[in-house]
Amino acid sequence: MRRAKVKDVGKLLADDRLIGKVMRTAVREALLEHKRAGNPVAIWRDGKVVWIPPEQIRVPRVNSKRRR
Repeated sequence: MRRAKVKDVGKLLADDRLIGKVMRTAVREALLEHKRAGNPVAIWRDGKVVWIPPEQIRVPRVNSKRRR
């Protein structure tokens, strides 16, 4: 069995766009899982933890990009 090439972790971590894309994908998947399971999510708002019920969880679109 062939082994996949191990990429240089330092180079991967230096790619801001890649890191952002991976983070957005991970957050989206976590929100979808919570919503489907009927579980709330905790967010930080105005210096406090706030629980968002599953029916109010807003899941970002797949290709949504944040404006800078």
